[in-house]
Amino acid sequence: MQRIKELERIKVATEYAISKNIKVNAGHGLNYINTKQIAEINGMNELNIGHSIISRAIFTGLGNAISEMKNLINFK
Repeated sequence: MQRIKELERIKVATEYAISKNIKVNAGHGLNYINTKQIAEINGMNELNIGHSIISRAIFTGLGNAISEMKNLINFK
């Protein structure tokens, strides 16, 4: 429930920033669980996901970690 509330707050903040001609980037807390929902927010400009990818690569290898993250992100 809290996760849904926070996601809605991020969406509202993103809409507001865009209305003021501010680009919106996200990171520092994105991981393989929450990145897809953040990436789907209309107007999201950039995702800083390097730390998550490198952390995951320790267990799965860099190629797999990158592929998994790319599959989560909806490229527009």
